[in-house]
Amino acid sequence: MYTPTEVRELTPVREAVEKQATLDLRDVFLCHAWDDRQGAAKQLHDLLEARGVKVWFSEKDVGLGVPLLRAIDRGLANSRIGIVLVTPALLRRLPKEGIADKELSVLLAGARLVPVVHQTTYEALRDVSPMLASRTGLDTAEESMAEVAAKLAELVAL
Repeated sequence: MYTPTEVRELTPVREAVEKQATLDLRDVFLCHAWDDRQGAAKQLHDLLEARGVKVWFSEKDVGLGVPLLRAIDRGLANSRIGIVLVTPALLRRLPKEGIADKELSVLLAGARLVPVVHQTTYEALRDVSPMLASRTGLDTAEESMAEVAAKLAELVAL
């Protein structure tokens, strides 16, 4: 049995442990263009999940009636790394400063961010986001989407 002083001292620790247990922690946050949500982004999501990677993906993680930006904010906060699926659609959307641009701004501030270039080039990315293009990443022109997913799964297993 704990003394009243010990209970007071342990309460913040217990509350922190309980809070952490209620968080929906994810291995990766998948940033993508809206136009890719049922194509390349869904494909990458499915391949990662098939490898046991917990992915925050707006298509499944934002419920009806939920404030989108707040859900994205929680997803970003509770994900270990960010993956940015760089497609022609994303390159068109980033200059318009929409949701993907906001996600990218947050992800660029972190240390663990991996661009995945798909159906475009690093040169095209560099024209839109030199900071994202400066990160080492993966390119589906060099490896299949399945191989890219396997490498990302290895990364989060570290």
